[in-house]
Amino acid sequence: MRVAAVQMTSTQEVEANLALSESLVREAARGGASLVALPENFSYFKVEGEVAAFRTGLDGELVARFGGLARELAVTLLLGSIPEAIPESEKTYNTSVLLGPDGQTLAFYRKIHLFDVDVPGVVELKESKAVEAGGEVVTAKTPACVVGLTVCYDLRFPELYRRLARAGAELLTVPSAFLPHTGKDHWEALLRARAIENQAYVIAPAQFGRHSERRASYGRSLIIDPWGLVLAQAPDGEGVITAEIDLDHLRTLRRNMPCLEHMKLL
Repeated sequence: MRVAAVQMTSTQEVEANLALSESLVREAARGGASLVALPENFSYFKVEGEVAAFRTGLDGELVARFGGLARELAVTLLLGSIPEAIPESEKTYNTSVLLGPDGQTLAFYRKIHLFDVDVPGVVELKESKAVEAGGEVVTAKTPACVVGLTVCYDLRFPELYRRLARAGAELLTVPSAFLPHTGKDHWEALLRARAIENQAYVIAPAQFGRHSERRASYGRSLIIDPWGLVLAQAPDGEGVITAEIDLDHLRTLRRNMPCLEHMKLL
């Protein structure tokens, strides 16, 4: 099947973000993609630690709008992450939502690892000031394959991906907004490592460019095969990348090199 990753530069202008997201999803579907993935914070981008001025529910208008789009285009659609409202709290969850081609929610995943960093003279961000961490590892069966859901900073914690692989994940999703100074050295290396060690495809739609005076993202969205080969990489700028995913190839690789079966939990 053909999959697509969307790269965009979201801001705090929600309707502009949503309109661009819809346009790029349509572009991906016209290119033959049956699974399309949007990046983290596609609908609303704020600086980590700031309280979200925009928030929505899993049964809210935003998810319904994109459910209708998925149904219209007959695609599986990953809403990279949305600011999910928490009742009676200023905080939100950073939540990835997977929609089926019928427009219904297949699964949702609340980001477990929150981005709290303080590098003097470089960056100080504290996502946990405004975001509540999730606590569940999530896989979902789509019409084509089993998908394992993660978000951005999760990428640095391989034990999460191992659990997803053990739960049957064949495609790992990593919608992200990586910082430029870490992205240039770690983004591709970490994504290829997660693909190789879990013998899984990886799709990583990313934010790119400057969102505000205080925040920019690296970009370079990637689609990677279970051998760690880069199938597609986005150039700088907004747009769509696509690649073919061959699940027979994945299953043959896992059978011929059964690393997941040989794994010992020490």
